[in-house]
Amino acid sequence: MQARLPALLVNGRSRFVLQFTLPAFAAVIVMAIVLGGMVLLVGRKADQLAIEQQQQLLATVLQQKIENTAHDQEGITVWDDAVRHATAAKPDLVWLDMNVGSWMHTYYGHDEAFVVLPRSKPVYGMRGGHLVPSSEYDRHVASIADPLIAKLRTSMLRQATPANEQSLSLGAIDLGVVGSRPAIVSAKPIVSDSGKLVQTPGNEPVHIAVRYLDGDFVKELAQSYALQAAHFASERPVDGQSSVPLRNAEGQILGYLAWQPFSPGTLLIDRLLPLSALALLLVSCVLIVLLRHIRRSTLALEASEAQAQHLAFHDTLTGLPNRTMFDDRLAHELANARETGDALALHYLDLDGFKNVNDTLGHPAGDELIRAVSARLQKAVRSSDLVARLGGDEFAIIQRTISSPAEAEILCLRLLELINEPFSIAGTQARVGVSVGIAFGPADADDRAELARKADIALYEAKAAGKGRFVFFAEGMDATIRHRKQIEADLGAALDAGNQLEVYYQPLYSPDEGCITGAEALLRWHHPEQGMISPALFVPIAEQSGQIVKIGEWVLEQVCKDALTWTIGSVSVNVSAVQLRRPDFAERALMILDRNGYPAERLEIEVTETSFIENAAGCEANLARLRASGVKVALDDFGTGYSSFSHLRALSVDRLKIDRSFVSGIGSANDGSPIISAIMDLARASGLKVTAEGVETIEQRRFLSGVGCNSLQGFLMAMPMPVAEMNDALLRGTQPA
Repeated sequence: MQARLPALLVNGRSRFVLQFTLPAFAAVIVMAIVLGGMVLLVGRKADQLAIEQQQQLLATVLQQKIENTAHDQEGITVWDDAVRHATAAKPDLVWLDMNVGSWMHTYYGHDEAFVVLPRSKPVYGMRGGHLVPSSEYDRHVASIADPLIAKLRTSMLRQATPANEQSLSLGAIDLGVVGSRPAIVSAKPIVSDSGKLVQTPGNEPVHIAVRYLDGDFVKELAQSYALQAAHFASERPVDGQSSVPLRNAEGQILGYLAWQPFSPGTLLIDRLLPLSALALLLVSCVLIVLLRHIRRSTLALEASEAQAQHLAFHDTLTGLPNRTMFDDRLAHELANARETGDALALHYLDLDGFKNVNDTLGHPAGDELIRAVSARLQKAVRSSDLVARLGGDEFAIIQRTISSPAEAEILCLRLLELINEPFSIAGTQARVGVSVGIAFGPADADDRAELARKADIALYEAKAAGKGRFVFFAEGMDATIRHRKQIEADLGAALDAGNQLEVYYQPLYSPDEGCITGAEALLRWHHPEQGMISPALFVPIAEQSGQIVKIGEWVLEQVCKDALTWTIGSVSVNVSAVQLRRPDFAERALMILDRNGYPAERLEIEVTETSFIENAAGCEANLARLRASGVKVALDDFGTGYSSFSHLRALSVDRLKIDRSFVSGIGSANDGSPIISAIMDLARASGLKVTAEGVETIEQRRFLSGVGCNSLQGFLMAMPMPVAEMNDALLRGTQPA
């Protein structure tokens, strides 16, 4: 019995093996086959889904790129200056190349550009950022561009404005073959942005933009959307590559954008089949892992598409909606307001002092500050409102469904308070302010572009009024803006004319002897229609437009010529903070002095105390370079700004100029004598010379002489005069009796 037991156990184990192992093994094989079939099916489905998603994504992106080509052109085709230069009797090719040709290549990547006049007459051509003969148009592009121009001119005759509110002008665009290469060809009319230039509909100059689809364009797509082996193919690929056809407006296929598709299903099959011989558990585990991998890959594709959509409508630095999304949302909210009778407030915001932070702490700190400002703006608004970044340090807020302007005012007060609080940036505290312009829809305008324009005008007024405030749009502002723009345009014409601007000189006198010790150069503008225009009007406009740089160099050049032979101590020239912030200001000023043989020690530059203190970081290097060369520095309007001994010790200056507001108060109810005495004590302690300006009475002269002023300036001694009269005054040597 004991001998038979092991045999029975062995036989029983064998039967168990036969009864359970073989069926289990067969079940594993069957399940492996079933799973293998499922894997093949799922793999093919995953490959198909991935390819379809990539094709849909690329088709959408390609369409956006085509539309963006026309949108890019609007920056230079809706422009008065472009109309003038393109239609001139002799077109300025250099100007056209810099502004409508090479600039488009550098900034937007356009490969070719042409300007075509009526009757298909090309006047300008660019290829690859270089000027080419306009005849290249007929040889290279005309076969595609001429039909587009004809279509565009027909549209211009039938329709004054584009149906798409996102566009500024009508256009015609198509795909075609240019020189055997597929390309986007877009035609846009060159039209007036102000509406002041008269143009015959259908006879406008036309800007032709060409962007090839088989070069850098494909590389950009491949880098942006992780396309492998992306290229242009004239024939449809048949070797397993995915493709999107490029069709023109007539449906003709010009070629294909091809790439090696991402195939998660194939990856699944390649990895799983070698493991199918393993146990069911291992197969199941691997299957689960790979299915999760498929899910992640699919989600990654979906996330890539979502990211592309997000980037198209959001600012990359802050994550806020960008201008495209802002425009769309504003149009939607205005349409809703028209239907429901609700009101909305559009706030345009611009940071005050951001450039100073950017220049002082660097661009990374500037980016950090922009992100911090964005976070505070989002905290200030309701969840139903929209905060957008329009670019640089400009933001916009759409405040929905407000019941009264008071709600907009409350929000503005909150914004001013939040932004005025210091920011912790780059290990230090930075301070900026904010100016806000507000327009109400649909009360001020029920059109998106018009409402935005009026909010921008209100912002301009807030900036002009001293910054750090908010201003509601009022109808009178339109006229003010037009007047300022006219002044800006006329000032540019005055610089070109060469006979409207003139430098006057007001002498400085010693308080005792009455002899001339120096002079201040003062700019005057003889407008051909409006007569003499006050510097208080046109100088701030020149500073805001940047024209002050060219004007300042012209004034310095003129002073060097006028005063070269004068025997007085020095001539002072007013310099704005805009000029001083330019890194090359000192070197350019010294070049002008050297060119005219004018000694640096006989030049004194005047800068107002407030503007210098607020822009010290950007000005100090220039002032140090000028003083090292012998140029003197004076603080103008002293006493109206900081007037601090600690500031004086930190500033490299040679002279203080007491503001006329204190001089006029000498001997009156608002006696400025104690303040002047305090300034004199401060100057003596600092070793500085002092000039009093605005002296108009004998009593003022006696007092200023008594407290030790070094020089006097004012109508009592002499008014500002042209150079010829200044020469006569120097011959007399003393002030008139």
